[in-house]
Amino acid sequence: MLDPKLIRNTPEVVVEAMTRRNKTIDIDALSSLEERRRASLNKADSLKAERNAVSQAISVMKRNKEDATEQIEAMRRVGDDIKLLDEEAKAIDEEFLAILLTIPNIPDQSVPEGADSEDNIVVRTWGEPRKFEFEPKGHWDVAAGLNLLDFERATKITQSRFSLFTGIGARMERGIMNFMLNLHTEKHGYREFWLPFLVSADSLQASGQLPKFEEDLFRLREGLYLSPTSECQLTNLHRDEIFDAGALPRCYTAYSPCFRAEAGAAGQESRGLIRQHQFDKVEMYKFVEPETAMDELEKLTDNAEDVLRLLGLPYRVVLLCAGDMGFSALKTYDIEVWMPGMGKYVEISSCSNCGDFQARRGQIRYRREAGAKPELVNTLNGSGLAIGRTWAAIMENYQQADGTVVVPEALRQFMGTDVITMGDKL
Repeated sequence: MLDPKLIRNTPEVVVEAMTRRNKTIDIDALSSLEERRRASLNKADSLKAERNAVSQAISVMKRNKEDATEQIEAMRRVGDDIKLLDEEAKAIDEEFLAILLTIPNIPDQSVPEGADSEDNIVVRTWGEPRKFEFEPKGHWDVAAGLNLLDFERATKITQSRFSLFTGIGARMERGIMNFMLNLHTEKHGYREFWLPFLVSADSLQASGQLPKFEEDLFRLREGLYLSPTSECQLTNLHRDEIFDAGALPRCYTAYSPCFRAEAGAAGQESRGLIRQHQFDKVEMYKFVEPETAMDELEKLTDNAEDVLRLLGLPYRVVLLCAGDMGFSALKTYDIEVWMPGMGKYVEISSCSNCGDFQARRGQIRYRREAGAKPELVNTLNGSGLAIGRTWAAIMENYQQADGTVVVPEALRQFMGTDVITMGDKL
C-alpha cells in the first residue's frame, strides 16, 4: 500500500498519480478522516494532560488529608472520555486503512502516459515469425488432432475453462515446468521453493490481491483461498521479518497451479489455453534494496526472455502505460509471444517492480548495516513463464503440415522425443 504520510502530507501527489492511472479516489473522504483522527487525538491528549495534572493535585490533597472525592470522580469521567476518544481514533484509522488498501501503486516517472493497452510501447522484439507454407492452426486444433488435450472431459470433471492434458501432452506440460525451473535455478541463480497452494487472507492482503480482487479469487473453508499466483506465497515468505545487513538481494522461483475466477475475454482468447480458471506457472520473485530495484527489474525481465530465446519462440517486450499496469506495480514489462495460429502476440509474462508497496503491507524490512534502523525492502515479480501459454506457443510455432509438432531442442531431454505424433485416443 502507499505510505499514509503521502495522503496526509501531500494528497495532490496521490491525486496526480491516480489521474495517470486513469483512476479516481475520494481524497476528500480521506482528508476528512484524517481531520477527524487528529481532532480525536488532540482532544484525547488534552484530556490526558488534564488527568495527569489533576492526579498530581489529588496526590497532594491526600497527603494533606483533604477530601478529593469530587476530583477523583471527575477524573473517572475524564478517563471514560479518553477511552471513547481513543476508540474513535482507532475506528477512524481502520476506516482510513480500508480505503488506503484499495488505492493502487504510484507509477514510476519512466512509465509512459496512457489509458489502456493501445498506449503501451514496444521496446524490443526477438526472433522472426515463421513463414508457413500452409495455413497455421490454433493450438486447440493442433492438440485435438494429436489427442493431447481434452476440454470436454475437463468440463465434465469440473466445468468450462478447465483443461485436461493427456499422454505426451501431459509430459510436455511437466517437461516445460522442469525446463523453466532448472534454467532459473542453475543459470539465473534463483532459489527454488515448493509452496502450499492454499493461502490465507492475510497473505493475499500483503501481496495486493485483497481487498481489491476478492471477486477474482476462489474462496474455501476456514478463511483460506486457492492461490491466484505463487507471487502471493513468495511475498509472504518474509512477512513481518527483517533481513540482516548484506542479505539482499534474494531471488526465488517456484512452480504452482494458479486459480482465478475471472471471466476472461470473448473471441479467440476464450478458446484453448489462453484464459483458464486453473493454469500452471513458474514464478520469479526478488527482495532487493530500493537503489537496485530498477536494475533488478531489467535482469528479471531478461531471465523471462531467456526461456523464450532458448525455446526459439519469437516475442516482443512491451512497456505498459500508467493506465494498463497492475494494481501493485510501479513499472511493468509484458512479454508477448507470437502465436501464428491466432495471428497475434499474446502475453506470456508480466514482470513488475512493486517498490515498497507490498513490503509495507507485509512489513518486510532490512537493515543497511548492523544496528541500523529497519527500512522497507523493494519487491519484484515476474512470470518465468506461464506454462500453459508456453505449451500453446510451441504447438502453434512448431506445427508441421502433416499435423505433427517438432519439439524445441531445449525441451527434448524432458520429452524423450524430437517430434510429437498422434497419441492414443481416450
